[in-house]
Amino acid sequence: MAVKKPFGGMTVCFASVSGATVGEVFGTGKIAPSEMTKKLWAFVKRKNLMGK
Repeated sequence: MAVKKPFGGMTVCFASVSGATVGEVFGTGKIAPSEMTKKLWAFVKRKNLMGK
């Protein structure tokens, strides 16, 4: 089966992230899915994980 190209050519690689737990990224309290998405993208941008 052929591998699909990423949407818009953008990729995110978490292989270089070591030691980051879900709690460090999202916090320990309850959050809405929209807030979770915002925090995830902030983490990706802060760690410079986005590539083309």
